[in-house]
Amino acid sequence: MEISRPVVVKRMPERMNQREARNFLKDVQPFLKADRPQLVFDLSQVKQLDAAGVEMLLHCVSEVMKRDGDLKLASLSPQAAMILELTRTGRMFEIYETSTDAARSFSGFLPNAMRQVPAYQQPASIGERLAA
Repeated sequence: MEISRPVVVKRMPERMNQREARNFLKDVQPFLKADRPQLVFDLSQVKQLDAAGVEMLLHCVSEVMKRDGDLKLASLSPQAAMILELTRTGRMFEIYETSTDAARSFSGFLPNAMRQVPAYQQPASIGERLAA
């Protein structure tokens, strides 16, 4: 009998620079170390993805694969899609239109097994707070 494992969905922050990549990695580390982790990273909000962000994604997929798990990407913003294409790292991942589609792609997926886990959020700038 196959045991259903939870699918963890993490939304990546708007800017995935060195500092944010480090914070995001700290946030997802417990999920990476699980037995056969099933992760989905939602990139819908990503407007900046630099080398540190790409390196963090590659580190995460490497850690997940060591534990016989899988990491899938979903809802790529145009900026994130362009960087993954230019760096040719998109080939390392299964990429889906939505987080729900990515979560459902795991075998044994149960709808109540999917958990949306909030990502680290950088405090809004004063300009963003005034605009809201």
